Amino acid sequence: MAQKDTFLNLFAGGCSGTVAAIVTCPLEVLKTRLQSSGLAVRPAVQVQMGMHGTCVIRPTPVTPSLFQVFRSILKTEGPGSLFRGLGPNLVGVAPSRAIYFATYSKSKEALNGIFVPNTGIVHMSSAGIAGFFTNSLMNPIWMVKTRMQLEKRTRREKATTALQCARRVFQTEGVRGFYRGLSASYAGISETMICFLIYESLKKHLLESHLAPSSSAGDKSGSHFMELMAVAAFAKGCASCIAYPHEVIRTRLREEGSKYRSFFQTAQLVAAEEGYLAFYRGLVPHLLRQIPNGAIVLSTYELIIYLLGQPSQ
Repeated sequence: MAQKDTFLNLFAGGCSGTVAAIVTCPLEVLKTRLQSSGLAVRPAVQVQMGMHGTCVIRPTPVTPSLFQVFRSILKTEGPGSLFRGLGPNLVGVAPSRAIYFATYSKSKEALNGIFVPNTGIVHMSSAGIAGFFTNSLMNPIWMVKTRMQLEKRTRREKATTALQCARRVFQTEGVRGFYRGLSASYAGISETMICFLIYESLKKHLLESHLAPSSSAGDKSGSHFMELMAVAAFAKGCASCIAYPHEVIRTRLREEGSKYRSFFQTAQLVAAEEGYLAFYRGLVPHLLRQIPNGAIVLSTYELIIYLLGQPSQ
C-alpha cells in the first residue's frame, strides 16, 4: 500500500506539472525576458527645475511593458521563441513535480507523527523539505531552460538546442555553472511554504464544509474540483507576490557572463543601479502564469489522486 501511494504521488505530480508547463510556457518566456538585465530599457527625459530657475534634464529608465516585449519577440524572433526552453522544461517538470509531491507527502506523513497532525507547522515544514530536495536535484535543468529563454535571435538564426546550451555552460563555466541561481531557489522555498500553508488551510475548510449535512453528494462532485482550482490559484497568487524578488535575483545569477556573483551581491547591485521596483519586473506575466499554473498543478494532482486512489469495485 505504501509503494502504491508513493507511485500515485509521483505519477500525479508528474502529470499535473507537464500539463501546466505546456499551457503557460509563453508567459514564462516573457517573465524571464522582463527580469533580465539585458532588457532594452528606454530612457525617458525628465525636466526638473534646478537652482536659479535653470532647467535640469535627467534621463530616467522606463521598462518596456509586457505587450511591448511580446510584440518585439513576435516581430524579431517569431512566435516559436515564445516556447523557448520548453524542451528542458518538459524534461524536468514531470520528475520535478513528481519528486516534490512525493517528498511533500512523505514528509507530511512523518511530521504528523511528531507535531499536531495537519497543522501549519507540518504543511510549511513539509513544503520546505520538498522544495529543498527538488531544487537541489533539478537546478541544472532549470539553468539550461533560463539560458535558452534569454537567448535572443532573429528569424533567420537557428535556435540553440538544450544539448548545445548545456555543452556551452559546461565548457565555459564547468559543473558549477549548472548550479548558478541555486541560492535564490533556496530563498524561493519560502514561496512554496507560504503557498502550501494557505492552500492546505483553505482545503481543510472546504472539506469540512462538504462534510456538513447540508451539502449533498451531487454538489460535492460537481463543484469540488473548481473550488480546489480557486483555492490553489489564491494560494499561489499570494505566495508569488510575497516572495517574488528571488525570481529576479535568480534570473540575473543565471545570465551568461554577467556581473552577478551571489544572492546578496546581486540584490545590492539591482537595488543600487535600478531601484527597488526592479525586484518586481516581470511580476504581471509571472502572476498570469503562476496563478493558472499553480491552480492546474494542485487541482490536477488532487484529481488524479482522487480518481486513482478510489478502491476498485
